[in-house]
Amino acid sequence: MSDKKFERRGLGRGLSALMADVNMAPAGEEAAPRRAEMRVPVEQIAPNPDQPRRDFTPDSLNELAASIREKGVIQPLIVRKHPSKDDFYEIVAGERRWRAAQMAQLHELPVIVREFSDTEVLEVAIIENIQRADLNPVEEAMGYRQLMERFGHTQERLAEALSKSRSHIANLMRLLQLPPEVLTWLREGLLTAGHARALITSVDPVALAREVIEKGLSVRETEALAKKVPGGAKGNVRTNNRSTEKDADTRALEGDLSANLGMNVNIDHKGEDGGTLTISYRDLDQLDKLCQLLSGGN
Repeated sequence: MSDKKFERRGLGRGLSALMADVNMAPAGEEAAPRRAEMRVPVEQIAPNPDQPRRDFTPDSLNELAASIREKGVIQPLIVRKHPSKDDFYEIVAGERRWRAAQMAQLHELPVIVREFSDTEVLEVAIIENIQRADLNPVEEAMGYRQLMERFGHTQERLAEALSKSRSHIANLMRLLQLPPEVLTWLREGLLTAGHARALITSVDPVALAREVIEKGLSVRETEALAKKVPGGAKGNVRTNNRSTEKDADTRALEGDLSANLGMNVNIDHKGEDGGTLTISYRDLDQLDKLCQLLSGGN
């Protein structure tokens, strides 16, 4: 998506702007009339198949359903006309409310119909979920990655638009380097984001994650174990026995490169002697992606 469209859509103004709850017209211009909401039978509303949220916690859905039974759906869903079914609508934002409303046995839901392309639907859905602040760390990190890969947003731009720090975005995206088993435990809440960050530097993150879960280790204990390597030596040891402690700038650069590539990056800087930069890929798909990036391919 072009920078022009990014600015025009007002990403940095948050959900209220996306949902037409505020006046988006520049100062001195007449605001366009707000599109009125309408009520649509629940069976004529379909979820977005590309919805970035995959986990809907039963307890939170039950709580929302109870609230809806008492007060109804206060905030309308944002929908668009279904791309392949007449008289049907596809959810852009509000699938959780749609699910809870069915549990509450509502027959109609308030909606606001907007005209969005497939790309815009995905972008708005990701932003809406991130700003709800109840995603698990893996979902949030995947949302950032989608926004960067599919829409060309940089970490700096996302940080400003979503009122997050750039280090927060970079650290979360680094978690996606972890093996699928560890990411599953993180999604399930068996590990915290702090535990997961410590596991990134581990020789065997899966085995260490199991030990953390079984023993109920703290983040600090996990960090200490992650620094150990076979033979009792400490991590980050150079073969020439020179001091191995990396400065903050080097660690930050490793984090930024890792987050942007979605792969683990290690920098071994040796001062005037140069150094090495190592990129570790998880599978052949990542290797193919890396080759495309290095060759200037799309």
